[in-house]
Amino acid sequence: MKSRKIYNQLSIINFTLLFLILLSAVGTGRCERIKDIVDIQGIRGNPLTGLGLVIGLAGTGDSTLPSQQMLTNIFRDSGLVLSPGDLTGGNIAIVMVTTELGPFARQGSRIDVDVSSVADAKSLQGGMLLATPLKGLDGQVYAVAQGGVSIGGWTASGDKSSITKNHQTVGRIPSGAIVEKAEIASFVEYIAGHRFITLNLRNNDFSTAERIRIAVNRLFPDSTAVVDPGTIKIKVPSEISQTGIAGFIDDITKFEVKVDIPAVVVINERTGTIVVGENVGISAVAISQGSLVVKIKETANVSQPTAPFSDAGTTEVVPETIIGVEEPEGFLISVPRTVTVSDLAKTLNAIGATPTDLIAIFNALKKAGALQAKLEIM
Repeated sequence: MKSRKIYNQLSIINFTLLFLILLSAVGTGRCERIKDIVDIQGIRGNPLTGLGLVIGLAGTGDSTLPSQQMLTNIFRDSGLVLSPGDLTGGNIAIVMVTTELGPFARQGSRIDVDVSSVADAKSLQGGMLLATPLKGLDGQVYAVAQGGVSIGGWTASGDKSSITKNHQTVGRIPSGAIVEKAEIASFVEYIAGHRFITLNLRNNDFSTAERIRIAVNRLFPDSTAVVDPGTIKIKVPSEISQTGIAGFIDDITKFEVKVDIPAVVVINERTGTIVVGENVGISAVAISQGSLVVKIKETANVSQPTAPFSDAGTTEVVPETIIGVEEPEGFLISVPRTVTVSDLAKTLNAIGATPTDLIAIFNALKKAGALQAKLEIM
């Protein structure tokens, strides 16, 4: 019983440290490179899929009819006519082969593929994928996959027991597909005789988009416009040749801008995880959770210099945040000032509030209108 109590106390301490580290980190105002926060419109991959057959399994393959029928069809193409009932033993498995054709993959280049069992195979260990055409959503073949399947694990079994490492029915074939047809990415847009590059923000925000516009316009004046909170359109200067567009994109995406973080509190109740955005604020409020009452109040102290026979000092008003903890008989105090989440978190953690307490408090703060942020529950 005592060891369990110590374990709970350590869990609270670890959660406290993580929570305070996150709060201190979001306030640093770090800048990010443009290339790390945007995607260039038109540069994207395309998913490819194909239905294939893995052979060479040591009795861990399918026992279902579809895989036997598939192998029978392959034999017929080779001139050998068999019936599905002639193929038994569990040495084959029907699989779904998936990959992504990159935006700049060219004919003859190789890409990795993933192989997943779709029937009742127990393991793909040691299997070999037969040549499998991989098609895009348009029905055309863009690559052909083949090779040995690597599952990154193993399985061993006896009559009464077995032991397994990693997932046995999903594998990977590094460089297992050859590109037969390229899907060339088009990222330069032509409008009224001008060339444009479009940047799409991964997290839509007007402030961040405007900072990108200002940064790019410093180097290329009057070239950039914010279309919406997630789209920035940049005109390629006429003096830049077609072969110089790569260098132009490198120039405009290496600038660093400060990313504006929205006021959001994200809570995962299943894991007890709380993530607080940089701009989250909490209005002055009194909180009662279980046997705890937390009061937040803003005051102003007057500082009066006391140096005798001197008029060098001046009277100053110094703001002060007061956070107190007491028993439930306390009363609510309404003061129209905002304190930071860090102030509240330090006090709650100092008195031993658990992650469950914090989740309940944030939910109540939102309901009371004191949490000046969007609350998202995962």
